[in-house]
Amino acid sequence: MKKIAKVTLTTLFVLAVWSASSYAGMVSGTVKFDGAAPEAAVISMDADPTCAGAHSESVLSEEVVVGDAGALQNVFVYVKEGLEGQTFDTPSTPVTLDQKGCQYKPHVFGVQVGQPVDIINSDPTLHNVHGLPKNSKEFNLGMPIPGMRVKRKFDSAEVMVKFKCDVHPWMNAYVGVVSHPFFSTTGSDGSFEIKDLPAGSYVLEAWHEKYGTQTMNVTVDDAAPQSASFTFTG
Repeated sequence: MKKIAKVTLTTLFVLAVWSASSYAGMVSGTVKFDGAAPEAAVISMDADPTCAGAHSESVLSEEVVVGDAGALQNVFVYVKEGLEGQTFDTPSTPVTLDQKGCQYKPHVFGVQVGQPVDIINSDPTLHNVHGLPKNSKEFNLGMPIPGMRVKRKFDSAEVMVKFKCDVHPWMNAYVGVVSHPFFSTTGSDGSFEIKDLPAGSYVLEAWHEKYGTQTMNVTVDDAAPQSASFTFTG
């Protein structure tokens, strides 16, 4: 008589973990600026005393933010090629874009197609959030009330979509809209991390507001995290 293997919940859990780890990997790295960092421009908010009064120190432009050892902040890194024909669940959890101190927070971020963006006015002054997509419907929403919130979604992928405020011309932000969850934005240390990427070969793209884009080929498997680094020059 043949013996029948006993399958327990623990066995199934181990198999599930093994299967997931066998088909997913990670890409991480840094984005740096090579050369002398440009001096950030001081933003004048004197046109709106509420904005000016929200800051005890000078407010600097976020167009180019270079940290220690040339770390370049606000770079959007995402998988540009290699996922064609695959579909991914759209998150229902919104991504937050705040208007605080008469600045957009965050300055650069990512979202999936169809994922809600929760736009908040945290200031006691009038803002209008003007989204300027080319592949989705443009919107321009007045937000005069502190604590006011509106939600918007993007119907199509687009890197990048600009936000601006027509009341305060120094305010701007950028969102990368992609059809998958494999993207990241560099922080103050210039690092990025893209997790749970299916094994395969891909093209990564790094986008910067002033310095444009760079691409890199990477091959991902479950053996070890893959490293990818980009360097921009002025």
